[in-house]
Amino acid sequence: MPSSSEITAQVARETERRGKLAAPALGGGVLYLLSGIIVAATVNGAPSVGLFQGLAPALRGETNPASPRAPEVKFFSHHAFALIAGSVLVAIALAALVLILLLLLDATRFRRPETWSGARPLVLGGGIGLALVSVGHQIVGAIETHKFAVGHDFSNHAVDNALTKGTPYIAIDYLDLIAGLSLAAGMVATALGALRVGLLPRWMGILGMFAGILIFLPLGGVTLEIVPAFWMVMMAILFAGRWPNGNPPAWEAGEARPWPSQAQTRASRQAREKPAPSPAMAQASAGADVAPAPTRPASSGSSRRRRKRGARR
Repeated sequence: MPSSSEITAQVARETERRGKLAAPALGGGVLYLLSGIIVAATVNGAPSVGLFQGLAPALRGETNPASPRAPEVKFFSHHAFALIAGSVLVAIALAALVLILLLLLDATRFRRPETWSGARPLVLGGGIGLALVSVGHQIVGAIETHKFAVGHDFSNHAVDNALTKGTPYIAIDYLDLIAGLSLAAGMVATALGALRVGLLPRWMGILGMFAGILIFLPLGGVTLEIVPAFWMVMMAILFAGRWPNGNPPAWEAGEARPWPSQAQTRASRQAREKPAPSPAMAQASAGADVAPAPTRPASSGSSRRRRKRGARR
């Protein structure tokens, strides 16, 4: 159990780190979304190949035709700078994300020492690896598509090697899988731990876990990239001390302040909504709790007087 002086020193360090990290967290969220917009706009501008275009060489009887996707490869070669720029922005955003997660991990472990220690290497290795893989993939793509554009082999096999199936692509895909899975696992564990000790509001903890999954599985392009970007922006607001209704109490207390469960919240709400008893009801209930006074037996004098009168008669 940390002493009061240790808690005070820890809260001061966290406050300083949060103040320094607010601007990078905001920039990371903006850059992550901007990179998605740049890459999506570039890819969407590539020429598409329809069914008729794909079958036309075979219908003409050409034995070794040029691939109908050759213009697509040349397009990516000419727009390699935009794709590399987008990947660099992703790498910067991932660096900011790693710093956010490390701060949350340190604060969580101070308040709950039994928090899983494996999350830290996963966040560091996954974040750095994914940033390098993101840039490396686009650099390899630029090199391979340039070789295709200036070469003489425009067959389907050459197109596949230039876009997806070359040896460098295979190695990068494996690294991307390992790094993305590591970062996702570390981010989910970090958000869950911070939620348990009360460092994150309940919805922010759940959103952080969901954002980690989306970083590993970018299923929806720019639409779902909004979620990790939004989470980083909201973390910047939290670190800057601008959170609505104040920061979660666990930050200032320096100890775990778990959020009440749904059952506890429901019970406290029902207690507040229960009407107070009226004064008459209070008196009645108070009277019901008091034992009745014992009744005195009737005096036997009156019965003796009646017997004497009867005797005189």
